[in-house]
Amino acid sequence: MSDSTLHSFDDLTGRLDEIIATVRSKDTSLERCLDLFDEAIGLGSKAVDMVDTFELSPREEEQLAESMDEDAAHGGTSGAEEQQH
Repeated sequence: MSDSTLHSFDDLTGRLDEIIATVRSKDTSLERCLDLFDEAIGLGSKAVDMVDTFELSPREEEQLAESMDEDAAHGGTSGAEEQQH
């Protein structure tokens, strides 16, 4: 699959899943695994760029804020916060 056909985050994660399945196959050569590893690194970088430039719509921002307020009201914490304690 060419990099130009990967336009969405779902496309990227789908391709990464394909790479994982191929690498786990006992029939895949070490050379092929290394090529796929290089591809996965590039896809990971592209995914990070997508996440960094992602913008929420005003309605999505409102929903996120409401969700966070509800979590705070119920004493909820994120997994990262729980790991720090």
